[in-house]
Amino acid sequence: MSAVRRWSEGMSSDNVKGLVLAISSSLFIGASFIVKKKGLKKAGASGVRAGVGGYSYLLEPLWWAGMITMVVGEIANFAAYAFAPAILVTPLGALSIIISAVLAHIILRERLHTFGILGCALCVVGSTTIVLHAPPERQIESVAEVWALATEPGFLFYAALVLTIVVILIFHFVPQYGQTHIMVYIGVCSLVGSISVMSVKALGIALKLTFSGMNQLVYPQTWAFTLVVASCVITQMNYLNKALDTFNTAVVSPIYYVMFTSLTILASVIMFKDWDRQTPTQIITEMCGFVTILSGTFLLHKTKDMVDGPSLSTSMSMRSLKHEEEDLLIEGIPLKRQDSMRIP
Repeated sequence: MSAVRRWSEGMSSDNVKGLVLAISSSLFIGASFIVKKKGLKKAGASGVRAGVGGYSYLLEPLWWAGMITMVVGEIANFAAYAFAPAILVTPLGALSIIISAVLAHIILRERLHTFGILGCALCVVGSTTIVLHAPPERQIESVAEVWALATEPGFLFYAALVLTIVVILIFHFVPQYGQTHIMVYIGVCSLVGSISVMSVKALGIALKLTFSGMNQLVYPQTWAFTLVVASCVITQMNYLNKALDTFNTAVVSPIYYVMFTSLTILASVIMFKDWDRQTPTQIITEMCGFVTILSGTFLLHKTKDMVDGPSLSTSMSMRSLKHEEEDLLIEGIPLKRQDSMRIP
């Protein structure tokens, strides 16, 4: 108890507030995945599933409850950055993966293979390593300065590359492989998300400066960033719903977190030139964290349909029962999964 007391006394009141808000954010966001999937399943039982292009979930109150829960979590996360440094707040976002996996195990009866659990752990460790060695944020004094950074050749090339890959994924890979390859839907969400975070940060800077007395709403760049945010968020939500409706929640959540975090850090390095303010040791440590993330993602992807069991017949019967239950929930339309008959 004395150690806890010394730790709490060593933190400022603002840091404590930020810590509480960050943990609350992870609770809300982790729970939102479960509530949204319950809503998607309920909507799919009486209409066209989101995984095959349906939007009946928009009429489902349970799905909206999940959306509201996610919005509350994001607001809490945004507020946490107002009180505590990013080095304290950002790593706590990994808690949403654990919360989502635990709730999926209890509520949705979705199971992770033992190696899947190890994959989750590797993802969290790798993401935390990258975040903990991130450089201090660049001081920005106007939205015009952010716009200048966003229109430099390096970031324009990255944005163009992202847009090209997203268009190819949506129009070529989604129709053919969206129902069987989890990385297709998650890839669209993560790529678009890396652009949206840069725009959200720009918009946040504009609002912060406006509230401090320097009105940034008169600049067209502020509204341009707002338009980008709206477009990206709509796209992210659409394909995240498809991923949640098609694949195991306990796998979607960590893979999405890992890819989204990695691409966001990459976009930030390009746009804000974060590595220019770091030592080679810090950069190498971040790269080690990235390799750890890749290892965890590989384990999750390879074991997403595996179950722990003593025999072949037991594993086969568990899979058969799982798919029969899902078929009943969605009126005979099976949820397709890649390598569903592969036995560990």
